[in-house]
Amino acid sequence: MDQINDTESTGISEENLRPEENEENEEDEMISDQLVQEEENWKGPELEDDYEEEARTDSNDALEGGEEEGEKGEDLDSIGQPSREGSEQPKTQRIKKTMNYADRVRVLNLRRNLNQLDNLAKEKEMIIRKTREELDACHSHIDSLTNQQRVVESEIEREKEAGNSAAVFRLRAMHRRVCVELGNEKDLESKITAMLNESLLEMWKIEIEQGNFSELRNQIKQDEEYLDQQNQMQAAERLQNQKNRISQLNQRWLAMERKIQKARDDYEHRLSKALEDAQRNHEKAVKFLKKSLGRIRDKEASKEQKNQEYMQKRMETVLSLKNNISYNREKLRTQQAQNKANFLDAQEQEQKMKETIEAQGHNVTREAFLYKRQVEFEKRKKEFVEQQKARKIEIVSQILKEDAQMEKVKKQSCPQTLKSQDKLSDAVKWRMKTWQYIKKACDDAVPTVPQKHWRSPSPCASLDDRNLLMGTSQEMIAESKYREEEEEEEDGNTGDETLAKPEFTGIWNQECSIPQVPDVGLDSKPVGASKLEKEIFSQNLEKLHSGIIRKHKVCGLEFKGCPFYSKPSLIHFKDFDIGKTYKKKMILINAFYSINYCKLVGVSEHLKDFFTVHFDPPGPMSAGMSCEVGVTFKPMINQNLEGEVTFLSQIGSFSIPLKCSTKKCVLALDKELIDFGTHVVGETISRTITLTNCGALGTRFQLRKAADKTHTAMVQHTVTAPPSIDKTVFLCPPVVETTTGIKKDSNFSMWGFTGEKETVSLNRSEEVIHHTPLPDNFEQLDTSDTDIAGESLQIPSAERPLGQQSREEVLEITVGKVSEGDIGPFSSVKLQIMFTPAIPGAVQADFEITFDNPDCKPLSFSVTAVSVAVPVWVPNPNVDLKICMYDRLYQDCIIIQSRAKSALRLKFEVCKELANHMELLPKTGYIQAHSSFSVQLKFLPRHSLREDARKYFDVKTRVLEVPMTVMVSDQSKPVEFTVHAIVTTSDLEIRPTEVDFGFCSIYEAVKTTITLTNKAILPQEFGFVEVPEFVEIQPNDGFGMLLPLEKLQLDIIFSAQRAKEYSFELTCKTEINREFKLSCKAVGVHPPLELSHTLVKFSATALNDVSTANIFVLNNHVSVNQFTHSVPRVGKGEVVPVGPTSFQFLVPEDSPITIMPCVGTVLPGKKCMLEVSFRPVLCDQLIRLEAVHLLCQAAEAKAQMERKARELELQRRKEEALLTRKDGKRPSSIYSISQISKHTRPFQPPNPEDISPDSEEYIAAHLSLIRSFANHFDKYVIPCLIACGKIDEKKGTENLRYNPYFTLYLELHCPAVAPALMVTSNNGRTVFNFGDVAVGHTVKKEVKLHNISQEHLVLGYSFLNPFGSFTVLNPIWTLEEGESRNLLISFCPEENTPYFEMLEIRSGKFTLTLTLTGQGVIPTISCSVEGDVFNMGYVLAKETATATFKIENTSNLTLKYNILLDSLSPSREREQPKIPPFLASPGKADVVGTQNYNGLSVFSVSPVEGTITFKKTQEFTITFSPDHESLYYSDCIHILIFGKETIRVIQLKGAARNHIMFVEGGDPLDVPIESLAVTTSMAEEATKAESGKSTNSILLNLECVQSETFVIPATQELRVGAIRSTQFASKKNVEFNWENMQLLQMKGFTVDPVKGSVERGQTKPINVSWVPPAGSNPNQPVTGSAILNVKGDIKEVYSVYFMGRIVTK
Repeated sequence: MDQINDTESTGISEENLRPEENEENEEDEMISDQLVQEEENWKGPELEDDYEEEARTDSNDALEGGEEEGEKGEDLDSIGQPSREGSEQPKTQRIKKTMNYADRVRVLNLRRNLNQLDNLAKEKEMIIRKTREELDACHSHIDSLTNQQRVVESEIEREKEAGNSAAVFRLRAMHRRVCVELGNEKDLESKITAMLNESLLEMWKIEIEQGNFSELRNQIKQDEEYLDQQNQMQAAERLQNQKNRISQLNQRWLAMERKIQKARDDYEHRLSKALEDAQRNHEKAVKFLKKSLGRIRDKEASKEQKNQEYMQKRMETVLSLKNNISYNREKLRTQQAQNKANFLDAQEQEQKMKETIEAQGHNVTREAFLYKRQVEFEKRKKEFVEQQKARKIEIVSQILKEDAQMEKVKKQSCPQTLKSQDKLSDAVKWRMKTWQYIKKACDDAVPTVPQKHWRSPSPCASLDDRNLLMGTSQEMIAESKYREEEEEEEDGNTGDETLAKPEFTGIWNQECSIPQVPDVGLDSKPVGASKLEKEIFSQNLEKLHSGIIRKHKVCGLEFKGCPFYSKPSLIHFKDFDIGKTYKKKMILINAFYSINYCKLVGVSEHLKDFFTVHFDPPGPMSAGMSCEVGVTFKPMINQNLEGEVTFLSQIGSFSIPLKCSTKKCVLALDKELIDFGTHVVGETISRTITLTNCGALGTRFQLRKAADKTHTAMVQHTVTAPPSIDKTVFLCPPVVETTTGIKKDSNFSMWGFTGEKETVSLNRSEEVIHHTPLPDNFEQLDTSDTDIAGESLQIPSAERPLGQQSREEVLEITVGKVSEGDIGPFSSVKLQIMFTPAIPGAVQADFEITFDNPDCKPLSFSVTAVSVAVPVWVPNPNVDLKICMYDRLYQDCIIIQSRAKSALRLKFEVCKELANHMELLPKTGYIQAHSSFSVQLKFLPRHSLREDARKYFDVKTRVLEVPMTVMVSDQSKPVEFTVHAIVTTSDLEIRPTEVDFGFCSIYEAVKTTITLTNKAILPQEFGFVEVPEFVEIQPNDGFGMLLPLEKLQLDIIFSAQRAKEYSFELTCKTEINREFKLSCKAVGVHPPLELSHTLVKFSATALNDVSTANIFVLNNHVSVNQFTHSVPRVGKGEVVPVGPTSFQFLVPEDSPITIMPCVGTVLPGKKCMLEVSFRPVLCDQLIRLEAVHLLCQAAEAKAQMERKARELELQRRKEEALLTRKDGKRPSSIYSISQISKHTRPFQPPNPEDISPDSEEYIAAHLSLIRSFANHFDKYVIPCLIACGKIDEKKGTENLRYNPYFTLYLELHCPAVAPALMVTSNNGRTVFNFGDVAVGHTVKKEVKLHNISQEHLVLGYSFLNPFGSFTVLNPIWTLEEGESRNLLISFCPEENTPYFEMLEIRSGKFTLTLTLTGQGVIPTISCSVEGDVFNMGYVLAKETATATFKIENTSNLTLKYNILLDSLSPSREREQPKIPPFLASPGKADVVGTQNYNGLSVFSVSPVEGTITFKKTQEFTITFSPDHESLYYSDCIHILIFGKETIRVIQLKGAARNHIMFVEGGDPLDVPIESLAVTTSMAEEATKAESGKSTNSILLNLECVQSETFVIPATQELRVGAIRSTQFASKKNVEFNWENMQLLQMKGFTVDPVKGSVERGQTKPINVSWVPPAGSNPNQPVTGSAILNVKGDIKEVYSVYFMGRIVTK
């Protein structure tokens, strides 16, 4: 297959390429190379590391050092002998042969050496260029120095002649310096010349070397092209594989989405159904709840009534209980003292025994452990005896019941006996509860011996909280205490030894705390007392101060303390609910020695809203008497409250503390350590731990393992035990709790004489043991609800052995099913911990319980266990055979280990299902003590494995899991291990099974794709063998490796060699020698036409750039003789006749491809050249979508800014409203902004089709896409239809019949890249329209060029028309990365014609084309002023008059105008000193006349500059503002266009008068220039003003034309006018009349009218004519005068002089 690349000339012959393209390609290659090394570096170079690494990556074969050196030598030899190697290796052989690793290395080395040679040549060329530039600069410097020397010599001669010695010395010094510099420059010139000659010599040598290697260079180019072709084909194949992979992933993703959608629908269906069921259940539950609440209310009412009755009974029992409380305290103290003495004795005995054991050399810990076991055994023995006794009693009672049924007499006595027994047991229970209450009450006063207690590991549980928990049941067991005392008195158990006396005797020895008596000297008043009570209280205070109330003494004893004691001492309302009412009663007992009184003062001030105290004063109370006080509490807030209830007695006031506590959550664990003991690997043991909530508030808990937490208080110690038992015991010192709440460690009690029961381990009722064969797969079971009976025995950490190792965070200790849940108030939860030993050794784990209530801190506990292993085990219990294929043998060795002390017999068993597939050899064996045994496993899977081992084989996953058993003698538990294997097939699937290539041209290659699927889950190597020469399989020539379950697509390329029918088979073999067949067939076609190149590879073309290539259509069919050569036909069909053949290329409409010509006819033996062009452009629809996207972004940004502005405005208005509210003003509405924002409509994106290509949005989107353009590659296949015959010019291709089998295909590779250079000005457009420009004027435009590439750009420009109107003023030659510069282009038209030119800016391989257009226009205007003079008329002095004129633009361009006045010209000041024009040339006046005295301009024009568009009119306003009277105001206007061309000149004139009337006309009597001097005196002006008259002179020169036949009378005209002004609005019209007209009439002068009036703002003409009378002398003028009186605001008199002359014709 042929190919072509437009950037290289190897694929196309030199005659097919244009000379211009060859030159451009050579220039591109020269520019792209770099300057690297000198000439000597290329002759003997070694391979560099980067080339070696690149070569290694291209091939999997690694070459050793010697081979690499040999290749280097070969490369150098090949460089030295280019022609011989080129002749020995023909081009056709190199193309067909696949390049191996050595060839690639050789090509790389040769290319590198040639590049070094080229770089050296370029470097030398640049050195020569620089040397020549330096030589030229030196020559120019020598010339300048020579000229300077000559000038200095001439100046020296001149100064000598002038006699200036100082200048001569200075010039001579300069001359010497110039001569020295000139000599240095000449030396430098000689050196540079020598250097240039050397460089030229070296350059010639290098060019000779390049000529020697020209043939080698061509050969390397061909090899590189072939290597590039191979790389491109591999890249295309990888791309196709990736596309197939992506399609598969997309299909999987769609399937997954369907599954997810289906699951979501099912979930929604189930959820809706569950909601409906919940709603129905809720309705049912509401009904039952109402009924249940009704029953509960009834029960509560009955319970409340019972409680009232019970409280009444309690009140009666309290009196009897207080008499016995002192006895109980004394008895308790006696017992405590005795226990303390026993404890001290036990410590002494323990210390002595410890010293004795240590003296004997025994282990103290071991002896303690043995003693504990003995104590435990005795305790269990006693418990067993008691259980036997209880069982006997139950049996006897059952027998008695049976006898009672038989005998009616015994039936009557039996219930009494049973009743008495039940009563006795109840009494015992009440007695035990009473003792517990007494012990708890005495804990604060007397230190107790170490006793077992429930300790909560939570640090938040303080001593006050524990006392609070202990006192919760005091009120409920008050009656039980009284009953216990009565029973104890009846039993007579009062003979206990008394070793301690109470601190107080009688009723003072009570549980309650004694409140402090307030100081009687305090000046306090009863809270809430009446006015009379306050007066009495104040009187008592006065008596107390005066000494009337004295200290109370009875029997000589002075009373000290509180006058009344309360029972209870603290009124405590616990766990209250808001809205409910609580009531409590307390009893006040008179503690005074004599009669006392009590009165209620009130409660604390902050508790008055919540508490009500009910107290009836009992009057005088004797000592020891009591009264009741009721307290009612109705909480309103959920807070803890504290206060007091104040009473007043005879000897002073006292108070009872009052406290209210909210509901709290008090959590505790019953133990901190769980010891599983010692267990064998494979068992499953479970234990429970109890979480108790003693508070009235529930919470949610979560049990999990503690992360990186160590317990310092836990010490693990292994105790030496007999060999058959492995056991670990945990020891810790007991804790003594003092009255102050401080914990102290006491000495360890070896023999347990601590006054309480201790346990070594857990009860057996708490263990649930399951023997499981596989330790990894075990099931967690629920434990029983039994409680843990005790704590573990522990020892100090100082006695811990150093060699003991503990394991943390192991998986053997896990949590049961209940790991989280809710715990209610006053409830407990059993938590299960599972232990499944898998590895022998000690195990320790820490657990933590967290709660949702933030006030509850986490609780933690530890778990320890020890596991021991069986004597025989398999080190690798899971034998993994990996992946196995059917009908192939796999073997493995299994090691059996033994830790036993004797030899054991082993028997290996395989399940029956796998007897035909798996075998263990030997069947039996003996393993020696402390040794290992090897077993050989053989596995030969057959195809019947799926049916034979259904139980162990998973068909879907192909996983086989076979349990194997090793039976060990004298071991009940067998050793098990599992054999894992994945069994797979070795089949390969080829789809399709048959390939039909159809009709294939001999000039084309037909490719079809087959899918090769690996059905196995193991990789398999494959290869197609014995492939015909006309078939090619890619990639890798049909060889490769298939990954597990991989589908690989292979391309089968069929290239027909001649026109015939093909039928063949392709064979695919795998590495295990399995064969798979693929049938193929095709029909060869020989078309009558041929393309010179079927593949064209364009170079990387930038956007809006063009790349072209030339190809040929050949007609080589000149003979139908099929025996001499192959002839065009289809298969074995008819031969195509010889004649003209037509072709037509079908180019897609929207493609960037152009083929010229695309239709034509080729005669036999001829060829037709085609030009193929590629011009990448952006799609119009893509630009429109980008424009919509940018509009949406802008709208979103604008909306966000508006939103922020609204928020700021709303915040500002809120602040203003707050300020106005503080000032007392009415705040303004702040909701206007929010209401406006609600009515704002959301942005609706426009339709992309509605965006105009000339809009700013379209242009901005186009620029954005160019900046973000990503390189892409497009491939086009253009079909070329072929038909026999010639194309008719009239009918076209309609009369031709194209044969579809003869169709040729042209493949085009079109890479499009982002442009390196772009235009950022003119909205990114490359078309610059200068518009209409006046001929001769110059317009400049800036073209901003931006380098958007990542490299330095060197720019070049195409030639513009040297005689054209466009010029590049500042060509830019370089642009750095990211740099922007302005290119200035000017346009100066010379004719009224359009101009068009193309400017190409080249940067390497990219070209930016600028289109320059413009129109030359001749500017024309039309002015409303007729003539060249614009007269403003007469105006009163110091007033203003305005007038307008218009200018219309009649040309096709917009005119820029400027208005200039001569009076304001800068050159006027320079011209003023000159002689006036009327003196220099009579009759000529200056265009600038009289000017104002005040310095302001007389005439002004507005506007003075601007533009006039096409066919538009501009109006100009002229203002005339004289400040004194004059008739010669004048100025000149110059109208300039484009600032330099004067297109119209208008002269302005005007006159100013001091009065409203004027007379104009006649011949001038003075000059038009007004003198600056004052011509009239002040007196004359005053006289004229007083007289009201003004005299002026007017000359009328009349010339009468007279001939022999006729006389033409002479005429003149005077105009009398009245000026309209606001100063003289009340004046009448102006009147005029003539005087002395008779004499004038006699002389032939006629005046009409003689008199008249003129209205304001009007003029009236006076016609004067003269006809010479008869007999007049033509040589002598006729003169006369008359008076013209003009009356306005004043009267003016004009002396009019008439002069008549006769002119002959």
